[in-house]
Amino acid sequence: MSSSVQNYLSLVKFSHTLFALPFALIGFFMATSYYHYDYSWSLFVYVLLCMVFARSAAMAFNRYIDRDIDAANPRTVVREIPAGTIEPQSALWFVVANCVLFVGVTWFINPLCFWLSPVALAVILGYSYTKRYTSWCHFVLGLGLSLAPLGAFLAVTGEFSEWLPLFYSAAVLLWVSGFDIIYALQDEEFDKLNNLHSIPSEIGTTDALKLSIRLHIGTALLIVTAGIYASFGILYWIGTAIFLGLLYYQHTLVKPNDLSKVNLAFFTTNGIASVTFAFFVLLEFFVNA
Repeated sequence: MSSSVQNYLSLVKFSHTLFALPFALIGFFMATSYYHYDYSWSLFVYVLLCMVFARSAAMAFNRYIDRDIDAANPRTVVREIPAGTIEPQSALWFVVANCVLFVGVTWFINPLCFWLSPVALAVILGYSYTKRYTSWCHFVLGLGLSLAPLGAFLAVTGEFSEWLPLFYSAAVLLWVSGFDIIYALQDEEFDKLNNLHSIPSEIGTTDALKLSIRLHIGTALLIVTAGIYASFGILYWIGTAIFLGLLYYQHTLVKPNDLSKVNLAFFTTNGIASVTFAFFVLLEFFVNA
C-alpha cells in the first residue's frame, strides 16, 4: 500500500506543488489580511484541497498523454507509466477522480469558483497536448500555474474586486514560462527528432536562454510594481530581494555549453524562491493587518 502511494506521489511530482502553492497562499491571505475579507479555516482547507486535486489531475494527465513519448526518451523512460509501476488506465482513473474532487470542492467555496472550475481544468489539462502543436507550450503551463493566486483570491472574495492579485498571476505566468524553457533545454534534440515543439527546439539553446532571462526580468518588474502599487513595507521588499536574487542565480547555473545544473536551477532554486517570497509576503500581510 505504501509503495503504491509513493508511486502516485512520484507520478504527480507532489514536491513540485511548491511552485504554485506559495502564490496561492499569497492570493488567499491577500484577500483576508490585506483586504480584510472574512477568514475561515474551512475555506482555507478547501483552497488547499483544490490546489492538490487540480495539480494532481494535471500532472497525472500529462504523464498519461505523454506515456509513449516518455517511453522513447532516455531521460523519462524511468517514469512510472513507461516503467510499468502504474498502469495507464489506473493513471487515467486517477485523473478523473481528482477532476471530480476538484469540481466538487469548488461547489463548497462559492458559485464563481464552481462555474470557473471547468475553465481551470481545460487550461491545466489542455497543456499536455500543446507541445505537439506549438512552441508556446511553456506559456500555457505558465498560464495554468498563474491561476493559483487569482483563484485563491476569488475563493475568498467570490467576485473580482481588486487588481493586485493580477500582478502576481502575471508574474507567475512569466516566471514559470521562463524556468520551463530552461527545463526544456534537456530535450532540445529529442524534440527536434520527434516533431515536438518547444522554445529550445525552435530557436536553439542560446536564444532560448536569452528569452528566459527576458521573461524573468518581466517577472521582476511585475513583483516590484505590485509592491509599489500596494505600498508594501520592508518585509515585502526583503522577500522580493531574495526572490529576485534566486532568479538571477538560476541563470548563472545554466550555460549554453553546460546544462549539467538544469535540475538544480529548475527544482531547488525555484522551490526555495517561491517559498521564501511567500513567507515574507505573508509576514507583511500579518504584521500590517
